[in-house]
Amino acid sequence: MPRSLVIVLGDQLDRAGAAFDGFDRSRDRVWMAEVAGESTHVWTHKARITVFLAAMRHFRDRLTGEGIAVDYTELASAPRKGEPVTLAAALAASLRRLAKAGWRPERLVVVEPGEWRVREALREAATAAGLPLEIRTDRHFFSTPEEFAAHAKGRKQLRLEYFYRPLREKFGVLMDDGEPAGGQWNFDAENRGAFSKAGPGVLPAPVRFAPDAVTRGVIELVRGRFAEHPGSLDHFDWPVTQTDARAALDDFLTHRLPLFGRYQDAIWTGEPWLYHARLSQAMNMKLLDPREVVAGAERAWREGRAPLEAAEGFIRQVIGWREYVRGVYWQFMPEYLDRNALGADRSLPNLYWTGATEMNCLRDAVGQTLEYGYAHHIQRLMVTGLFALLFGVDPKRVHEWYLAVYVDAVEWVELPNTLGMSQFADGGVMASKPYCATGAYIDRMSNACKGCRFDPKKATGPDACPFTTLYWDFLARHEKLLARNQRMTMQLKNVERKPAADLRAIRRQADEFRDRMS
Repeated sequence: MPRSLVIVLGDQLDRAGAAFDGFDRSRDRVWMAEVAGESTHVWTHKARITVFLAAMRHFRDRLTGEGIAVDYTELASAPRKGEPVTLAAALAASLRRLAKAGWRPERLVVVEPGEWRVREALREAATAAGLPLEIRTDRHFFSTPEEFAAHAKGRKQLRLEYFYRPLREKFGVLMDDGEPAGGQWNFDAENRGAFSKAGPGVLPAPVRFAPDAVTRGVIELVRGRFAEHPGSLDHFDWPVTQTDARAALDDFLTHRLPLFGRYQDAIWTGEPWLYHARLSQAMNMKLLDPREVVAGAERAWREGRAPLEAAEGFIRQVIGWREYVRGVYWQFMPEYLDRNALGADRSLPNLYWTGATEMNCLRDAVGQTLEYGYAHHIQRLMVTGLFALLFGVDPKRVHEWYLAVYVDAVEWVELPNTLGMSQFADGGVMASKPYCATGAYIDRMSNACKGCRFDPKKATGPDACPFTTLYWDFLARHEKLLARNQRMTMQLKNVERKPAADLRAIRRQADEFRDRMS
């Protein structure tokens, strides 16, 4: 007799996941579906669509190879009349079809989805079908939303460090005799290096994964059906199987981890990868277990293959930030999505979809994003994110762009990082102050300002850097709100020192620039 229809979503490709606990091949089936709505609810980059569909098809083939029955719906190369366009509609159609064939499950089973919208849609679909929906804990993570809620209870402020340290202790990560390895918890101060004028030199290129027949079929599908979507597929080489993901991990630990810490905040135009891991996409799709990632980084340090500051800086991204932002997401959704503490209301400038701008740093970061579906965390925070913050873009529009264009974007991790940390729209839940800076920061951390027609030192005039102009205007516009934040005291004092005439000129130039960009 039929028992469970196990729903496997595109970011839950984990054979060891809780969805498969007690799976009975004789009574249970797996359900997976490719639906257009998951690629169109935001204007999704072709590479992001491809990485999800290719990984899903490979996972389906793995399951069927194990003798597991998989009810799988593939997208057609062109829309068909009556085709379900949402997950809920696709699930309802599959349940009707299975029932006609005499297979009606007793229940639906799914691991906690990574997006509030998807979870609620599945609940509604289950209710409409008259079936119970069993939502199981996601064991992929080091912590649970319930544990984060317990941590957050009674705290006036949430800060990563106070969540990160107990996780290190609980799992014995980088711990020696009950104390943090090296005598300190955080080596962030040692991980802020920039390249010299000579640049990064010869860089170890990440291992590439040439598309196989399955992936090539998806690329052809996406190029045809989603031709109008942004981005390129010319260089698609992301890992879409567990084997490839583990090879990517080994490659990073061997070739780039040793210098990751020192240069994790550095930018160099024309160099998209530098010493970064390129593992977030595989982890976020559950092709790679974060425990395996953390253990590998710690092992590299203990064996003398990477310095402690590099291992700790990387591990903090995985067991620290990754867990923390997920906790924030589930703690505050769904209202978190509508937060807008700074009252930003402008449209996203078109340059985010084209890369067409005279600003070298933005042209490089956006161009790279459109080419690969990737930019590292400082490009996202301190180039594309910083510009949107200073420009005054509606944070929900910024969120939609980040969710659309990056191959590793799943809402639980993308939304708090974008709306909270980058845009300060949550009023300080994610970050203790806005990440705002002049063009001088980009000049210090990159080579982008060399040869740019704008001068990062200037706030007014024809060659003034828009980042610098908008920075001073941002502080002046939000002075009353930011004055409540002690960490902004020094920056606001610098605003007070500026002559009123200078501030008027800055305001005028900022307004004119925004009008032109709009």
